[in-house]
Order: sequence, then structure tokens, then C-alpha cells
Amino acid sequence: MNLIEKINDHETLDILNKSNNITLKEHGNLVTLERAIFLSWWCDKGDCAFCYMSAQKPRIKEPSKARRNINSILAEAELVRRMGWNVEFLSGGYGSYSLDEIKKISGRIYDITGKPVWLNVGVIKDLEIFGEEIAGVTGAVETANHELHDKICPSKPLSDISEMLDLTGDLGFKKAITIILGLGETPEDLKYLFDLIGDLGIDRVIFYSLNPHEDTPYEKTPQPASLYYAGMVAATRIKFPKLEIITGTWIDNLANIGPLLLAGANGLTKFPLFKMFGTNNGRRVEEEVKWAGRKLEGTFTDLNYLYEVENPYPELEPFIK
Repeated sequence: MNLIEKINDHETLDILNKSNNITLKEHGNLVTLERAIFLSWWCDKGDCAFCYMSAQKPRIKEPSKARRNINSILAEAELVRRMGWNVEFLSGGYGSYSLDEIKKISGRIYDITGKPVWLNVGVIKDLEIFGEEIAGVTGAVETANHELHDKICPSKPLSDISEMLDLTGDLGFKKAITIILGLGETPEDLKYLFDLIGDLGIDRVIFYSLNPHEDTPYEKTPQPASLYYAGMVAATRIKFPKLEIITGTWIDNLANIGPLLLAGANGLTKFPLFKMFGTNNGRRVEEEVKWAGRKLEGTFTDLNYLYEVENPYPELEPFIK
């Protein structure tokens, strides 16, 4: 089966059927809800063409003030734990925190959730300082086509990310990459992605659809079509049956969820959590999961999960409330 040709020939339903069968066989029907926890809104690089932080950088005069309160970060981790979600990764722009600070935050979140965390904080060269508090490292690849990547992320060479992920594996940590669809790539670019996954031994791929931000070059670019998005994910699932796949969709595209689950997603992310929890939009997520024939781990609607629990970290309670 030539997967790229099938996508180009609009035979998406054929590959969705195959990817769904593979997913159920290799991973079962459980779906997780994932929450990226942001540490800061500052990035020293600040020149990725699609990124919200690139639009904010000229407006931030004191980068230290763009850092979040540590207790607020930890309170968010505690809420994620209560709801039965996973921390997708800790995310922050380049230069936001020192590695010692990131290690300390990771350790606290590990204590709170009982699960080691993933990192997505730029290229890290001194990974040896980390231990059981992290599960792995995520490289923000965004697009695996070198020529397109150099235009979109000029200050984040793919070679640096690949070197970091090689070291990550050497130290016994898992490896992940992020891919954004809608940046100008084509189905033919899957060959670059497949090579990258295979060459680096990637354990997890997190797909996002472009979310156009004001004051960026992509602000007037439409988000990718739902079946194109699903087809790209499905092709990846068929090529790599055991790969963990997380897919992100925004509040205005909740109808993507069903096709993405059939395409091979193990988890869902990118939701504005505190705007959606307990609302009709949260219920819609649960309905999408249900009608894709999947079972949701955690909740997007049950407020009892937030309140009826003993808190071993009372200092966080004001931030939780």
C-alpha cells in the first residue's frame, strides 16, 4: 500500500479503516486526555513563523515577568491528576528557566502525579542532570522537511534536535517529536517524517493542526482539512503500529476528534482546559470519544473529581481554588 498516493487520491477512508484496526490490536480502546503545562511565555529564539511566543517577544520587556508562579504550575499538575488526565509535557521557550529549575519543577510534579514528566523546553545539552522525574524528551521538530523547517524555524536546526534525541536515548529516556500540520507541507513530506521516526527510534509523535495566531505570517492561513489531518496521522499509524500518537485539536475543531481516533490517536490534547471543563464543549469531547468506539481515561465534565479529594499539598490550595 502506497500511503502517500492514497492520501493524494482521497482514499482516506480506506486507510482509516486499516489504521483503526491496527490501533485497537496494538493499543486497545483506551484514550487519554493530555495537558501541556506551560512554564513561561518567553522564548529567547522567538522567530518560529507560526508561534504565539514569536508575536509576544517584542512586547515583553522583562522576560522574568513572563514566567509563571511555581505554585500555579504545581496546582495545575494537581488538577490534572484529579481529573485523571496526563501531563503531556512541560513546555517553555528557550531561556525561560535554568535546567536546575526545570529539574526541581519536574521532581515536584512527579511527586504530585506519581508519573514522570516529559520535557519540551528546547534543545537540552546537559540531560545527565535528570533522573527518574522525567519520562523522556520532546523535540519540537514541527516539520521534518529540512527545507521547509529552515524557513519556518530558522533558529532551531533539525540537526541540533536530532543530536539531543540521540543523547536522550543513550541515557535511557524516551524520545518524542512534535509535528504541526498546515505549515505548507504535503503528503510527500511523510517520507521525511517516517525516516526521522525510524532513524531516531522515536517512541511518541504529537501531531497538532496549525492554530493561526495574530501578528504571525500564518495569521490568515486556514487550519488543515480534517480528512487531510486524519490521513496523515493514519499513514503514520500504519507505518509504525506500536508508536504512541497524541493528536491536538482546538475548541473550534472538536469534530476532528472522531476521525483522529480512528486514524490512530492514543491521546488527545490542545484543549483550553479551564474554559471547557464541565461545559457542553467538554461533553462534546466525551461524546466524540464514545462514538469512535473508545473509552476515555479521566473526565472532562465531572466536577466531583475536582473537589472531593484530600490535598497532600495544602500550600497549593489557594492556587487550585
